[in-house]
Amino acid sequence: MKSVSSQQRGVTLLVSLIMLILIMLLAVTSFRLAKGNLQVVGNMQQRNQALSAAQGAIEQVISSTQFTTTPANAIPKPCGAVPNTTCIDVNGDGVTDVTVAVASKCISAQVTPNAALDFTNANDAGCLVGADQDFGVVGAASNNSMCATTLWDVQAAATDSLSNTQYTVSQGIALRVSATTVCP
Repeated sequence: MKSVSSQQRGVTLLVSLIMLILIMLLAVTSFRLAKGNLQVVGNMQQRNQALSAAQGAIEQVISSTQFTTTPANAIPKPCGAVPNTTCIDVNGDGVTDVTVAVASKCISAQVTPNAALDFTNANDAGCLVGADQDFGVVGAASNNSMCATTLWDVQAAATDSLSNTQYTVSQGIALRVSATTVCP
């Protein structure tokens, strides 16, 4: 009977070692998957921060009164004295985390015809002032209003200072301006 008991102990030891190895492999795999998931989440967070910074920079540029006159220098307080550049401190430690460079390009400027305006809309009424005259008003004889629409392509390239990755956002913008305004 002792030999049977020894055999059982040997098999039990072997099965225990195999189970221990399997559990160890499972634990190592779990740690690797968790680490990979954390890296993916971190990358998504950096991407979202760069996206938010780029969109914020575009909003800052198109909200500026300098946008249509000097689109290459539309941000009032640029980062590092570089025109159309903003610096974003995401975590509030006083160090720039994301730098955004904005480039604006005027695609076209088209004078708005009087027929395209709504006389009851206050925004359109400003374009109609003097349109009935045919002297001293540019475009009055051609049935053009005193307003034009400019189309812009604004691109913001956000660069993360930690990983040096870039995220680019493009936005099209239409602005109503004076009919005498041409693309800069």
